[in-house]
Amino acid sequence: MARSDLLINLVKSGASGDKHTLGKIVDAIVAEERAKNHNIVADRIEKAYRLSDSNWNGKAATLMNAHSSESNARARDFIAEVKPRRRFEELILPEVTMTAAQQLVEEQQRASLLRSHSLEPRHSALLVGPPGNGKTSLAEAIAESLAVPFFVVRYETMIGSFLGETASRMKRVFDYARTTPCVLFFDEFDTVGKERGDTHETGEIKRVVTSLLLQIDDLPSYVVILAATNHAELLDRAVWRRFQLRLPLPSPTQKQIASYLTALSDRSELKLGASPQQIAKSLGKVSFSEAEEFFLDLARRQVLAAGEETPAQIAKQQLKIWASRVLGPLTQKQDDNAGTPTT
Repeated sequence: MARSDLLINLVKSGASGDKHTLGKIVDAIVAEERAKNHNIVADRIEKAYRLSDSNWNGKAATLMNAHSSESNARARDFIAEVKPRRRFEELILPEVTMTAAQQLVEEQQRASLLRSHSLEPRHSALLVGPPGNGKTSLAEAIAESLAVPFFVVRYETMIGSFLGETASRMKRVFDYARTTPCVLFFDEFDTVGKERGDTHETGEIKRVVTSLLLQIDDLPSYVVILAATNHAELLDRAVWRRFQLRLPLPSPTQKQIASYLTALSDRSELKLGASPQQIAKSLGKVSFSEAEEFFLDLARRQVLAAGEETPAQIAKQQLKIWASRVLGPLTQKQDDNAGTPTT
């Protein structure tokens, strides 16, 4: 209770100072207390802050709550809440990327200790790498570790055709995210974070990027914003500065693919039909996503075979089919460069 009284007195004493900064601090404290299910304390803090503002009255509160509810309902159209399916122990990541991601989680989990030393936890990361190598999985793992909602921005509904429409919708998304501790995830981030100096882009895109940068700057630290891109070279230069962490997720090596297949086999108790190293070598340069798809092919065929074919026979057949597949542009480029000497 002593700590609760201290927080309430802190809000009262700070109300006469910088209102913008104070509002962000109050939001952070309230969200933290609600995350701990300390709803009574959170309500008292909000009440103390409101009473300290001489302009606050019951009518304003009613109007604000009504407006907030309407805005939240509209914002839900532009995000999808996804249940995280991945955990850190399931991922195979570069050591530096894994360490940085776990530090981010630890700082969020121990935010109270940091704030007691006038420090805020880091809460933004840019995930960069080729498709299928774990960017979305890492974002899910962070949300799963923090046990907070995982919100994925839906571009198909957020991007509008009228002037200013996209920027307005984006603001609603950020306003909604501020209402609770969460992970806000922008996949294919280059869609909305493009370089403003590109002469081929319209003025609307430039306004969207400017609005995006302002919204990120104003985001409280209890909201973790993660963005993933396959085309880092397309991002606006100012976008890079907004992210406290910039984590690489490169294409996996054969050894990593073998380890990934082994982990999938162990978790599902499914026999691969060949050594993981042999399969990894036969698959060639593939992403983690492609390796998982191949593993699922094996699983489907073994279930449908109902014991009439051995795992080894199925693996041989599926590898033959895999070898005859049509390569995508990225895989084709990798294969073309495989024998090219580098300096």
